[in-house]
Amino acid sequence: MPTDQPRTLSVGFVPGVTPGKWVARWRERHPEAPLELHQHDDDALAALREGSDDVVFVRLPVDRAGLHLIPLYEEQPVVVVSRDNELSLYDDVPVEELEGETLLDIAECGGPKTAMEVAASGAGVVVLPMSLARLHARKDAVHRPVPGLPTTTIGIAWRVEDESDDVEEFIGIVRGRTAQSSRQPSQREAPKKTASQKAAAKKAGAGGGGKEQKGARKPPSGKQARPSGTRGKRR
Repeated sequence: MPTDQPRTLSVGFVPGVTPGKWVARWRERHPEAPLELHQHDDDALAALREGSDDVVFVRLPVDRAGLHLIPLYEEQPVVVVSRDNELSLYDDVPVEELEGETLLDIAECGGPKTAMEVAASGAGVVVLPMSLARLHARKDAVHRPVPGLPTTTIGIAWRVEDESDDVEEFIGIVRGRTAQSSRQPSQREAPKKTASQKAAAKKAGAGGGGKEQKGARKPPSGKQARPSGTRGKRR
């Protein structure tokens, strides 16, 4: 990892997201760089915008102003009902079957957990992502998929001005890049030498031994040099 990275990467997420596999890959590849996880019950973007989190997993739609955001996957919508409700008999609930039910508003109920408590009492039904239904699962309630309803989307967001290597490295992991990917900051090559740097290196290498000293004469090919101080005799 580059030496200018912050010591700790802070990752936030909304309920229902399970970032464990990406965190495990980060810790496997970069054990020297700590990572902290923070779950946000309400607006995860607030922690991102104020800088307490470096990246956050969010449930769309969100205000994208000043942010990079990559959609990651879709969530299956389900309806949560009491075990006595006839809808519990379905494997998949047709959309039209919800028309005769009292549909609870999650925000008015104070959040998905409370909404599921109300649904379990039989006072109504609530539609929400399957991940939240599993997170707040109750013995007195069941959830069933509703294929005809629109899905929700989970994405990862980070600040536009944040160009740090650790954020880019984590985004690459989430997007499925391997440890050997050339697009990962940790695998980037050292900067290439300029022409002047190459010339200087070549000159430095030529300054060492390996060349004959000036003034030394090399004997012609095929002839041996005469020993110094001797003369050839005439015949």
